[in-house]
Amino acid sequence: MTLNLPTPAQPLKIGTRGSLLALAQAHETRDRLAHAFDLPFEAFTIVVIKTTGDQIIDRPLKEIGGKGLFTREIEEALLSGHIDIAVHSMKDMPTLQPEGLFLDTYLPREDVRDAFISPTETSLADLAAGTVVGTSSLRRRAQLKLRRPDLEVVEFRGNLQTRLMKLEQGVAAATFLAMAGLNRLAIADVPRMPIETDVMLPAIAQGAIGIERRTDDSRVAEMLAAIHDTPTGQRLAAERAFLLKLDGSCETPIAGLAVLNGGMLSLRGEVLRPDGSEAIADALTCPIEDGAQAGTEMAQKMLDQAGPGFFDWH
Repeated sequence: MTLNLPTPAQPLKIGTRGSLLALAQAHETRDRLAHAFDLPFEAFTIVVIKTTGDQIIDRPLKEIGGKGLFTREIEEALLSGHIDIAVHSMKDMPTLQPEGLFLDTYLPREDVRDAFISPTETSLADLAAGTVVGTSSLRRRAQLKLRRPDLEVVEFRGNLQTRLMKLEQGVAAATFLAMAGLNRLAIADVPRMPIETDVMLPAIAQGAIGIERRTDDSRVAEMLAAIHDTPTGQRLAAERAFLLKLDGSCETPIAGLAVLNGGMLSLRGEVLRPDGSEAIADALTCPIEDGAQAGTEMAQKMLDQAGPGFFDWH
């Protein structure tokens, strides 16, 4: 059976958030599909969908509902047929998809590290006691307070450009961004210092792009299979199983990273008290095919160690 490919007259509709980074990720998806099937860019349409998380930028995420804030409206558009695929930053994705939607396509992963960003300071270690650091990430906040309890941390919502503007305005002396976003946007003039993962373990699935589709759309499933990056999928299977067992959300500081070496997968994980007063870390190595099971088991071990109340806000 011949695959019914999109055409300029009947383009494939790609749903995305409207930030510069989200659009860059949607364009990368379009470019890879166009190349894989020798199609013109006009055979695809980028559809921008504003999410709740994009519209409410003056309150912490934990106050307005957690991770689905950046995906819910896009998934509704996918289920209704308004779009054909949805492109997501995987670190924003809940671990479970709505009924009728499937997520099994990942593009090659970018640099997973966080970047220390400051117009005046060169590294995290150089910050003087009492320096104000801005971040909207509970993970980064907790990791920072664990390592540098002498620093002041303030809420710092907004897209990449908004946060850079806040730095220029002196709202904070430093912040953190993902190296992946800086690389995908080819931003060279932002003063950044990559933070190695043994210093600050990244968010689950950081640097990875995921493409969601309707479960019953066999045409799209076949097209997406042509651009899926298997190693990224293997790494995320372990990381997201770890996150799922921990019931991770934007209200829970969780970090994790899987790397591949030959036929083996190594997974590191960290859970923190929201105030950064305590952290529990673990690591394991297993055959790649056992990654998801290993992620679940490591999470259970850390839950047992953490005990009740570990993630409570005080």
